[in-house]
Amino acid sequence: MSRTDMDDFAVANLSRRGFLKGMAASSVLVIAASWGWREAFAEERKYGADGMEHGWVDDPKVFLALGADGLVTFVCSRSEMGQGVRTSLAMVVADELEADWAMMRVIQAPGDEQRYGNQDTDGSRSMRHWFEPLRRCGAAARQMLEQAAAERWQVPAGECRAELHKVMHVPSGRSLGYGELAEAAAALPVPGRDSLRLKAPEQFRYIGKESTRSIDGADIVNGRAVYGLDPRFENMLYAVVARPPVYGGKLKKLDASAALQVPGVVRVVEIAGSPLPSEFQPLGGVAVVASNTWAAIKGREALKLDWDDGANAAYDSVAYREALSKAARAPGKVVREAGDVEAVFARGGRLVEAEYYIPHLAQAPMEPPVATAWFADGACEVWAPSQAPQVTRERIAERLGIPFGQVKVNVTLLGGGFGRKSKPDFILEAAVLAREFPGRHVRVQWTREDDLQHSYFHTVSVEYLRGALDADGKPSAWLHRSVAPSIGALFGPDPRHENPIELGMGFVSMPYALPNLRLENPEAAAHTRVGWYRSVSNIPHAFAVQSFIAELAAAAGRDHRDFLLELLGPARRIDPHSLGDTWNHGESPTLYPIDTGRLRAVVEEATRQAGWGRELPRGRGLGLAVHYSFVTYVAVVLDVEVRDDGTLVMHRADMAVDCGPQINPERIRSQMEGACVMGLGNTLVSEISFKDGRVQQSNLHDYQVARLPLAPKTIAVHPVMPAGEVPLGGVGEPGVPPVGPALANAIFAATGRRIRELPIRNQLQNWRGA
Repeated sequence: MSRTDMDDFAVANLSRRGFLKGMAASSVLVIAASWGWREAFAEERKYGADGMEHGWVDDPKVFLALGADGLVTFVCSRSEMGQGVRTSLAMVVADELEADWAMMRVIQAPGDEQRYGNQDTDGSRSMRHWFEPLRRCGAAARQMLEQAAAERWQVPAGECRAELHKVMHVPSGRSLGYGELAEAAAALPVPGRDSLRLKAPEQFRYIGKESTRSIDGADIVNGRAVYGLDPRFENMLYAVVARPPVYGGKLKKLDASAALQVPGVVRVVEIAGSPLPSEFQPLGGVAVVASNTWAAIKGREALKLDWDDGANAAYDSVAYREALSKAARAPGKVVREAGDVEAVFARGGRLVEAEYYIPHLAQAPMEPPVATAWFADGACEVWAPSQAPQVTRERIAERLGIPFGQVKVNVTLLGGGFGRKSKPDFILEAAVLAREFPGRHVRVQWTREDDLQHSYFHTVSVEYLRGALDADGKPSAWLHRSVAPSIGALFGPDPRHENPIELGMGFVSMPYALPNLRLENPEAAAHTRVGWYRSVSNIPHAFAVQSFIAELAAAAGRDHRDFLLELLGPARRIDPHSLGDTWNHGESPTLYPIDTGRLRAVVEEATRQAGWGRELPRGRGLGLAVHYSFVTYVAVVLDVEVRDDGTLVMHRADMAVDCGPQINPERIRSQMEGACVMGLGNTLVSEISFKDGRVQQSNLHDYQVARLPLAPKTIAVHPVMPAGEVPLGGVGEPGVPPVGPALANAIFAATGRRIRELPIRNQLQNWRGA
């Protein structure tokens, strides 16, 4: 393309390295590698896709290829991990292109942000950041086809109209298929943005419709889809790694003689770890490289290893919880304040106090981490299920000491991600080992035990709340202390405080009408790798806030729903910056204020659909919770029965969701259903605990995730369409946070027993005698 053409397709850029330097200079450690917060820069702040490194691209010549057979190939730049992004983004392009869905196919882009724009798949933002660029991409390609037809027929372009994979000459009724026009259209310049004709919503063929089939569904069902485990190459090698059992530990002594006697073992290779903080670097350890995975695993079992456990050897979940609780009972760093809570507390009256505990969690994707790498002549190529191919390329180049342009990352499908596969430590292991075997492909395979014991865990948290009710049963004061180790400890000296992004996840951004409020963030040190987990810090903050509102309502003798709606106050649009939330999920506070009217609407819809207030038998109750996250509003009502032996029966979940305009309703519903089940697993059975610095869980028998009996018999998802025009929200993560507190509140409604400690597991046994 010419320079003029390139100007029509601008790319918004932000240097990742510059961003990290800026964050270091500001002494604020934020998840810069993923969430694009630009507060550290002196330049005018940008939001949304413009605020992301390398931003967006809307050039059809980058994303689309049209064959002579009419087949349209769309290059998807975002990673597919079950959320349906390859289908949803392709729908947007196909609609504006006027393509026949049966003639669409999708291929995955390799890691190349200079070409494809930002490729980080996280933050529930793929659709809201790419909807408009990809609409323009499809519209530009449509107009190029219409222009090609006009030139073929020697008629004005205005007389030609694309319709379902062909271009019609309206006056004569002639038509040409897209395949017949492919070569000529590809030779035309791309129209400028100001000349594009986007469809009106009533013209949409696929956007907002339920009938579009998954573009990957048949391949997944038939086993043709390529996941991280699937690439095969001649003369491959396979490796597993024995990693330090304690975060920051180092190898003191190695005896590999028995491992080398295992049939199939080729070599034992030490992998150097990195000084803490580890960021995305491998933990280090000893790799056993073999001709097959089983031999590598048996070889690892035969290693004799002596470790220096280092500074985190004493990490113990029981003792650490006590330390967090002690910190939560003392004043901490004030992050938001209004009125005078202490004066209200000093007056006495009805005071309510509660402390909530949420343990570490592991993402535990169905597909454990796996990557294959090849190295030769100063170049490295990898095949991996990555949520972040750009940072993967950067870290491989740095680790191997080769030019960035000599690294290629091929992104496979992800068998689940939940944030784990945005950290490329496992891919770096494969690259390091491939350098030891030039010209041969080396696969590093993590077992489930590896996955659970060496993850980037969701933070552990203690949330302490104290509230006062006035003579009318209305909340007059609210104190909340959130104590949790921060993800920021991965990137620099441990900040010992939650960073602005974590605080903005339902803590400082809490929009309730309270005359006296103080939010504090006491110190907490990190002793393991804390990383992104689906919904991140929204999970503990929502659990505490929504549980405590229910406790206040009970203390006031009020209906929980009515109390919650009154606490939300009248419909109003709140600038999140005015609450101390400078992040707001990376979005503009003008376009994305916190709208209490929308929160009220999802509460009202979920409770209406659930039949709130209806008579239920003893041992059965309805629980409600609502939360704003990733610029989306979700309310959940759970209908739960607690039997005499403590068994829980999930009769029904009603989930009301307002994510703004709905692009792919089927995927929205699926994401909410999945979030419901995952949220129930988080709340009921999942826990990672430490003793002597070591993870105590080893596989899915002791790190449990939700199984079929925990799933509600019915999950009903209710879309709530906001009044007026609003921008797109997020979908992948917002359904998780309200599920846990809705369950705890349902259990209280059913039994009178308040749940403050997660996981619940056996806390309900013999509840009738309690």
